[in-house]
Amino acid sequence: MNPLIMGRPPGGGATSTGRPMGDASVCSTVSSVTEVAASAVAELEAAVAREMEPALPFLTDELVGHFVDKIPELAIEDEDIRELLVASAHSNLATAVDIFAHGIPVDQVEVPAAAAHYVRRMAQRDVPVESLLRAYRLGGALFLQWWLHAVGQHNPASDVLLAATKHTASVETAYIDQISETLVEIYDDERKLWAQRAAATRAVQVRTVLLDEDLDATTAEALTGYRMHGTHLGAVAWLAAPDSGREVEATAQLLAETTGQQPLAVLADDRTLWAWISGPRAAEVDAAVLDTELRRRGSSVRLALGTPATGLAGFRASHHEALGAQRVSTIRGDDNPGVTAFADVAMSAFLARDLPAARRWVGGVLGGLALDDEPMAELRRTVLLFLQAGSSLTEAAVALHLHKNTVRYRLRKADDVRGRPITERRQDVETALLACQQLGTSVLIRTAL
Repeated sequence: MNPLIMGRPPGGGATSTGRPMGDASVCSTVSSVTEVAASAVAELEAAVAREMEPALPFLTDELVGHFVDKIPELAIEDEDIRELLVASAHSNLATAVDIFAHGIPVDQVEVPAAAAHYVRRMAQRDVPVESLLRAYRLGGALFLQWWLHAVGQHNPASDVLLAATKHTASVETAYIDQISETLVEIYDDERKLWAQRAAATRAVQVRTVLLDEDLDATTAEALTGYRMHGTHLGAVAWLAAPDSGREVEATAQLLAETTGQQPLAVLADDRTLWAWISGPRAAEVDAAVLDTELRRRGSSVRLALGTPATGLAGFRASHHEALGAQRVSTIRGDDNPGVTAFADVAMSAFLARDLPAARRWVGGVLGGLALDDEPMAELRRTVLLFLQAGSSLTEAAVALHLHKNTVRYRLRKADDVRGRPITERRQDVETALLACQQLGTSVLIRTAL
């Protein structure tokens, strides 16, 4: 049975404390009571605190049992964690007793070391901070019951009992409020640090899988905890500026929502996320749907997608394709779509590996059409849509919202500017025009100022 319920320990006097009255530090903790009752309350609290000290181990066990019974998240089957919970509970009880025994102002009390360490471990295990705060509320209520029962055992005068009750409740509330606020800060800081450490470790593991071609699929799976068998679609999400709000990390959830599969995601740096969507079959990813959703959310994140590929080699290949699509998007500039699929920019991705050479090739294929000015941009767009429409004047006119004669006139002008018919080396012309559209000024011939 709880020794405090059984009564005072032998020799416990009604109000005797053996401590000098009027000590400034004691009085500072009972400032909420009347001056007449202050000394009596301080004496009573010091006596109760001395009586409670020998019972702290028992009270700690009772408190921990109460926590585990009422808060399932704290019932962790790990002896080290349980011992840390016991140490945390004991340190908080001891601190509370010391406050009353020595008249310590609450605003001078720091979080007990064991309590702070327990909160950090819980943050690492992703135990909700609400569960920890609830433990403090439950603990405070239980402590108050024990304390007031022990106070009642002294049979104090009614005015002293009332003053002591008010003061005890005030101190207990202030203590829990102050400790809880600090613990939330400790919890949040640890969550950030733990996430950074975990993310950094995962990023190193993924980089090893990408770079070490001697690794087999089994070793790669052991490193990443991710199955390498099956089909993989690589994705790269990024921002132009550092992502203080971790907006780029939310892209992983967007991919999960649109594909129904949880991706493997790692931060490559503070503004870039690498992700893979994997499964027995190729993931169905609609770039247009993703683009629409990013814009609906007002997100400044850009996303590049590879093409589905199988096995460990596919894991690497699809990632490199996504990086290629990212490069095209970055070169093209800020007015590009939010999502760039490698399948749509494959030729430009290859050309982007050597931009000076690409510029020379585009200039050789297009001649004057490769000039970087608005009239040539209009002609390039007309010719590209005409070729993509299977050389149909009618379809090109509809796509351009122009009369067929206007389209015919532009095509003739394009022939003149190029110096030969646009149908000559048709595939090269279409590829070069796509490169101009997708890589922008980086492959165009700059006009003199």
